[in-house]
Amino acid sequence: MERIFNRETERTVIIPMDHGVTVGPIRGIKNVREAADSVAAGGADAAVVHKGAASFGHRGYDRDLGLILHLSASTNLGPDPNNKVLVATVEEALKLGADGVSIQVNVGAEDESRMLATLGETSRKCQEWGMPLLAMMYPRGKKIEDEHRAEYIAHAARVGAELGADVVKTSYSGDPDSFREVVEGCPVPVVIAGGPRTETEAESLEMVADAIGAGARGVAIGRNVFQHRDPNLITRKICSIVHRGMTAEEILEIEMA
Repeated sequence: MERIFNRETERTVIIPMDHGVTVGPIRGIKNVREAADSVAAGGADAAVVHKGAASFGHRGYDRDLGLILHLSASTNLGPDPNNKVLVATVEEALKLGADGVSIQVNVGAEDESRMLATLGETSRKCQEWGMPLLAMMYPRGKKIEDEHRAEYIAHAARVGAELGADVVKTSYSGDPDSFREVVEGCPVPVVIAGGPRTETEAESLEMVADAIGAGARGVAIGRNVFQHRDPNLITRKICSIVHRGMTAEEILEIEMA
């Protein structure tokens, strides 16, 4: 876990780069190694990739980048993108030298029961091998009226913790008060997902600061980092909030000075 969480702040900045399976070689991760180099230099703690892109994990930086191997996948071209299936194993992650593994469960999806079974089995193997498990838990499905409703997010996060995740990644509910309820209902560290591209950089930084203020233990932001005009710079700004306690306003004031 010390390869994923900063030992001084006990928080983390994770950059997911597993989007190539879901949506293809989009801008920012056409070359995963270059993207990883940029965010590592910016101070990111770890990155999430699929096994075919995991070769970047052996790095030359003084401060290495933690490697989280993503075990589940689906594509936007498939009949049901919410249906995540297992495409790698904990044993493969060990052989690749990963510091942790991640798996996604869409709570409320039609295939929820199978995904929950997969999470439970993966958790068992992680406990057997001593491998940290990041569960990406999202409320998605026909019964989900609003994916950002705190009640749904809290339920999804709790499911991940109850089934053995060491860390839960989930959506931000939109405001600190409601997200505090999510954190209080989850007995393991919670990190927020970056979600779709935001309109402005200030929006992204404010979301990070609000989530940390509400008790989140970090962030797992992909597109709003690797598709930024300067991934290294935005990573440094996010790390300043997560690890140094700066506010979005303070960062923007320094930039304008």
